[in-house]
Amino acid sequence: MQRTQASLALIKGRASADATRTLQKQFAKSRPENFYRTLANGAVISSLGLGTYLGDCDDEEDARYTIAAAAALARGVNLLDTSINYRCQRSERALGAAIQKSVNSGKIRRDQIVVCSKGGYIPLDRNPPATKDEYRSFLEEEYFLRGVMDPVDVIAGGHCLSGQFLEDQIERSRRNLGLETIDVYYLHNPEQALDVLSRQRFLTVVRDAFVVLERAVENGLIGCYGCATWNGFRVPPESRNHLSLEELVSLAHEAGGAGHHFSVIQLPINLAMTEAVRAQTQCVGRDQVTPLDAAHRLGISVIASATLMQSQLTRGLPEQVHAAFPGFSTDARRAIAFSQSLPISAALVGMKSLAHLEENLASPNPS
Repeated sequence: MQRTQASLALIKGRASADATRTLQKQFAKSRPENFYRTLANGAVISSLGLGTYLGDCDDEEDARYTIAAAAALARGVNLLDTSINYRCQRSERALGAAIQKSVNSGKIRRDQIVVCSKGGYIPLDRNPPATKDEYRSFLEEEYFLRGVMDPVDVIAGGHCLSGQFLEDQIERSRRNLGLETIDVYYLHNPEQALDVLSRQRFLTVVRDAFVVLERAVENGLIGCYGCATWNGFRVPPESRNHLSLEELVSLAHEAGGAGHHFSVIQLPINLAMTEAVRAQTQCVGRDQVTPLDAAHRLGISVIASATLMQSQLTRGLPEQVHAAFPGFSTDARRAIAFSQSLPISAALVGMKSLAHLEENLASPNPS
């Protein structure tokens, strides 16, 4: 059964350029000079963002995320990233609890926090169904019978980009997070639809999705939008799942005109996954460029995901990396420093403990 938050009033407002700059000034003495960076929409964000992908679907994990997120906000980390499908909607709800606590206590203002979520994967609720039959019944009751989406719109049994589905997901995410406005809303791994759809059909689906997201911006439900991907921007143009950033910006222009609100992308960037900075997978005009270069030319902000590659980069890094990032005492901090050294807006790291938060915020020791 869907957990309702109807009894909780949604926190009004959204991140603003002026308010986030005030937060930057507040932490200017305790954070490195380039710790805060500006998104394409003008908001200032911490270059370390809190991710919420991993973890068990239980109350104890919820509590850990809520405590860590509240502590992060108190320490000047104002970028919170989640998705409605993470941990069966629990990650959104855990962040919502942290934001409510932090704003109500006066430790931070709503307009100083940049909250990001995603839609595309069909979210479960609190816990996964025990059987395939239970999952099919869940889809039927929660989505098909209510007219939220049609079975033919579902890709690989669990992905959908239809307009009605996205509208439904935005509303659920707002309730989960307890927010009137979600600052950044991503289409979640849209390239997955290319496993089934022709490229022309895919482009039509994405353009229609952008129309829905532009309308959500107009209605104050989201602040801006983009695409959070895994393979799409990293693979070469001849790959079936390739996404062209220039093409997506063109679709956004069709959907929202010259003042469209497509302004942020997310993709894996880490010491082991370096395609964003070395692989010329994107075309801008006649030039073949890297994803980061393409984003820069098109005025799109970049958020790095998988910064620690699900903890695989927290140990055993070669001495060359130690030498390249001196002063740090852990490999996790060196891996984060690598991503932060790039021309991106922020690097996301999943953090569920105060110890990890403090470690990841540590400045290098002077040599």
